[in-house]
Amino acid sequence: MNIIIVNGPNLNLLGERDPEIYGSESLSQINSWIENHEICSDLSLEFFQSNSEGAIIDFIHSKRKDADYLIINPGALTHYSYALRDAIVATQLKAIEVHLSDIHSRENFRKISVTKSVCLAQYYGEGKQGYITAIKHILEKK
Repeated sequence: MNIIIVNGPNLNLLGERDPEIYGSESLSQINSWIENHEICSDLSLEFFQSNSEGAIIDFIHSKRKDADYLIINPGALTHYSYALRDAIVATQLKAIEVHLSDIHSRENFRKISVTKSVCLAQYYGEGKQGYITAIKHILEKK
């Protein structure tokens, strides 16, 4: 099974940016932890991060025939990117939205997700474990 894991704007600064909210590990460390997690041993995972909405959409488009699932942490794009939402719909990828922090207990604008309704599920507030929760969701559905 091929799963793409996409991380959006500013997630390249994990470990430096607001560690009390997002944790102290870098994105590279989190990706490595996911890849080496026992639940992922029979999966093909591909990681992608960009601060550019267009680059993320182009990547998702390019994987529409190869990927079985998309796990996406859109970062701030969650709250306003109808273009990203449309890309998920257009590619017909089965998607799960993940957020490290509890977006529903933060600023009001963070409570809005324009992508949630086109995803199978949304997991938030679990830190890096949210990615594994998303993978478990996928494995239970296959």
